[in-house]
Amino acid sequence: MSVTIDQLRSVPLFNGLKDPDLQRIVGIGKEVTHGPGQPVVEEDHTGVGFHLIMEGEASVTVHGRDVGTFGPGSYFGEMSVIDGGPRSATVTPVTDLTTFSIPAWNFQELMDSYPSMMKALLIELCARIRRIDEAKS
Repeated sequence: MSVTIDQLRSVPLFNGLKDPDLQRIVGIGKEVTHGPGQPVVEEDHTGVGFHLIMEGEASVTVHGRDVGTFGPGSYFGEMSVIDGGPRSATVTPVTDLTTFSIPAWNFQELMDSYPSMMKALLIELCARIRRIDEAKS
């Protein structure tokens, strides 16, 4: 399976982009398969890329506490790519997991080239912060 333009378009982060732009994204990413139980990214470790789940399911934990599940269309790694800081969560496949991964240096270039993508990222980050705040209440 290779990621397609239609799959990228279905992700809110990319849905405002035109076909040539999506084709460019397809060209800079790489499909990666992960087996169950082995973390794709680990909290407090530095990250080198952005990951979009194409198939499968992964658990998300923060400080060892389960905080949710990611499935197709979910993405992670954007915070570390944006600020260069360590990962804020551990993402571990529950099933076989296929991700479309974009190295940090390529993702930075995409953010500079596509303001609509940056806006979608900011909206998602705000939503995540609001969910965390609600969970604390």
